[in-house]
Order: sequence, then structure tokens, then C-alpha cells
Amino acid sequence: MTTSEDQPGLRLGSALLRMNAAVAQRPPVFSLLGREWDLLPGVFAPVHDLSTQLFTTWLPYPDQGSFLEIGCGAGVTAVTAALKGCAEVTALDISEEAVENTRLNVRRHGVGERVRVLRSDLFAELEEGARFDAIFWNSSFIELPPDHVVHNVLERAIFDPGYTTHRSFLDQAAHYVRPDGRIFLGFSSLGNHELLKSLARQAGLETRTLRGFPAMQPAVLTYQLLELVRM
Repeated sequence: MTTSEDQPGLRLGSALLRMNAAVAQRPPVFSLLGREWDLLPGVFAPVHDLSTQLFTTWLPYPDQGSFLEIGCGAGVTAVTAALKGCAEVTALDISEEAVENTRLNVRRHGVGERVRVLRSDLFAELEEGARFDAIFWNSSFIELPPDHVVHNVLERAIFDPGYTTHRSFLDQAAHYVRPDGRIFLGFSSLGNHELLKSLARQAGLETRTLRGFPAMQPAVLTYQLLELVRM
């Protein structure tokens, strides 16, 4: 019988859930990338791993272009996109708490004229014809069996049973990116790369690794920023 102790991805996911559930480890305001950010209960806390910091730093934001973030969480990446020069930023999340959290940080950093925030399951609430210069998702790269039940949006931010959300993202992303636009995925060495590549090929895309960073905490892994390119 396989246990979480045998699977690094499950160990990481379980550790992140425990840290997010610990009230003492969830400050109402946190510091990241030289700025202060509000954090609401029930929203994934970017202070517990390096993914938000690294991907937000690495992303090549389209200057004066449009940027779409799937799964905006606390809003760090979406707000940074506006501060880095994007003229139009759309931030989506299925979680009501995350939507409110992102709106708080949009107001905190004065980018309300350039950032809109919507509650949406992936691309569902976008208007027909919406197209973006860049699309990004810091994905829930830890795979679980397809029949595993995810109980809340915080678990959904960490785990993707059967990679069903990855499949939907890959199937839809190319429809919402401009012909010369770019699609980015935050991933890691603990994700199922072979399955991801297979799903990407089925969607007419291939994966390319743009940046990587090895880390020891909260697990041994390499964070990876991938680009999805039309075949």
C-alpha cells in the first residue's frame, strides 16, 4: 500500500494544507517582493512556498498589453502585472474568498483602473471574443487518483485529481490567447510531466521549460515556469 510518506508530491501537498490551516502561520498581512499584501482566511498563503514569488518574478509581462491570470489567489501576480506595465489585467478564481482577497490587494496597490477580478471556474466567465497577450496559471500540479474527492477550494489550489483541471486549461487556453500571445504554466518537478505533455499534445501544444529553481523546503523539488507553444 502506497502512503503519503512514499510520494513527495503528497507530502508537499499535505504540508501546505497543514500550514494553511494553522492560524498562527497565516498573518493577515504578509511581505513579498518588497510589498505588503492582505491575506484572507481560506486563501492559499504565498508565504509557505516559493512558487508565487518565483513565477511572479520570472514572468515576461507584456508591456502595455493584456494579461490573464487563472487562479489569482491573494492577487500577488495580477497586481504585479499591472505594476509592471500591463495595461489590462484580468484575474480569475473559483474561490469567493480569493476574489475578495485579490480585490483588497488591487485597492491596496492602487491598480483598480487596470485590474478586473471575476469569480470564474477557469475561463467560464470570460466574454466571447476575449483575447490576451499573456495567460498564466500557477497550477495545482500535485496529481491524485481521478476518483479522489477534493473537499474545498484550498485543496483544489494544491491537488488536481486525474489532471482534469490541467486538461481543461490546456484545451481552452489557446482559444483565449492572441495569435502572437503566450501561455505560461507554473509547474514543478513533482508534477506529472509525461501526462502534462500528453494532454498538451492533444490540445495542439508543446511544453517548454523557461526557468527553474531547485528548493529544499517545504519539499525537495524544482519549481519550473513552462511555456505552452502551438505545435
